[in-house]
Amino acid sequence: MSAALTLAAPEHLDRLLPLVAAFHDEAGIEMTQEARLAAVEPLLGGMPHGCAYLIGPPRAPIGYIVVTFGWSIEFGGLDAVIDELFVRPGVRGRGIASEALVALPRALAGAGLRAIHLSIERDNAAALKLYRRAGFAPRENLMMMSKRL
Repeated sequence: MSAALTLAAPEHLDRLLPLVAAFHDEAGIEMTQEARLAAVEPLLGGMPHGCAYLIGPPRAPIGYIVVTFGWSIEFGGLDAVIDELFVRPGVRGRGIASEALVALPRALAGAGLRAIHLSIERDNAAALKLYRRAGFAPRENLMMMSKRL
């Protein structure tokens, strides 16, 4: 099974939305289908603030990654946050997420990306192992904080 990444476009919406809904169900994220559509659709239309990649064949993707973009003085330029990463449960444990996390920086390298960040639950040992294998390291003195507007 391949973890090839395809930049999601408007014609992929009907394949991406069920994956996002499955991730949200699994993660306990409550969101209406209308709100989910409003959050995902702009990413497929060339919005400069983020993008979505399908993992696997575009006709039958096995997962997705959503990346949002920002700017970091500390890292010297363009940075990104992996907002969501999901691989279907039936194909997990085969190295697909790891392969996708290796392919993602290559896909974004031409845009001058300087750093990629992500956040995970502190007690999620499997995710910590996955992200460490892909080269991510915890920043021990920092904690992500959020304020919903």
